[in-house]
Amino acid sequence: MHVGIIGVGLMGHGIARNVLSRGGFALSFLDHPGNQPVDEIVSLGAVACATPAEVAAMSDVVILCVTGSPQVEAIVAGDQGVATALRQNAVIVDCSTALPESTLRMAEIVRAAGGDYLDAPMTRTARHAHEGTLNLLVGGATDTLERVRPVLSTFTEDVAHVGPLSHGHRLKLLHNYVSVGFMTLLAEAAAQSADAGVDPAVFVDVLASGGGASVALERLAPFITEGDREGLPFFVSNAQKDIDYYRAMSEQAGAKQTVADGVSQALADAVADGHGQAYVPELCALFKNSSS
Repeated sequence: MHVGIIGVGLMGHGIARNVLSRGGFALSFLDHPGNQPVDEIVSLGAVACATPAEVAAMSDVVILCVTGSPQVEAIVAGDQGVATALRQNAVIVDCSTALPESTLRMAEIVRAAGGDYLDAPMTRTARHAHEGTLNLLVGGATDTLERVRPVLSTFTEDVAHVGPLSHGHRLKLLHNYVSVGFMTLLAEAAAQSADAGVDPAVFVDVLASGGGASVALERLAPFITEGDREGLPFFVSNAQKDIDYYRAMSEQAGAKQTVADGVSQALADAVADGHGQAYVPELCALFKNSSS
């Protein structure tokens, strides 16, 4: 089985390396300026391609690991997109965080080209991608998932089949709303605590021993106490994108989104101030600076 990957960024690089080194699969990838350095995967046998169509023409499984729906749509349905050169019965595995409505449209295009589609967004971080312990939330047909499971198992700890097509992306947006929402709230509290002169270690200890104990606190605590942002290498701009995708999904469903609007505004302000490429833990400092 030949695997293609489009998006060799912070997450995709670890996926590519594990597909090669743990799975022993042949791998092609899209040569793109947004990639992480590819020397390691090339040394393991990966082959660079100039267009998404070229990746598709070589691959039985194509993994998409890009920012969001606009990028996925260009890769799938563009002039040199994967749908123009897809192998019959090839499977597109979309690991991006995307809008469910867009996912359904892209799946129809892929089906018309003779392929199958799974939405399989990731949870966890780039460290887990490199360790091969990501979790996937997979939407789509059971038989399609089973066909590609040997590939997915090379870079995952858990592959959860969460329902029909688009339910993976729907649950990922719900997951990220809760996760990013918690961290944004915590960052505001940490900033206010710092402005008041509270010892950062005491602040963390008090939350950790009470109702504030959470994965969000574990991710942000290294920055709060030591200024170490690497616990969560996730751009503020991507966090804002995910929250706005959640808001779009909620609006379409007629769901309440008052809290989501507030989280979005807090992140949008940071992006507007030029901090879109900051990591989410740095919000603890950015919110402090904006309030002092």
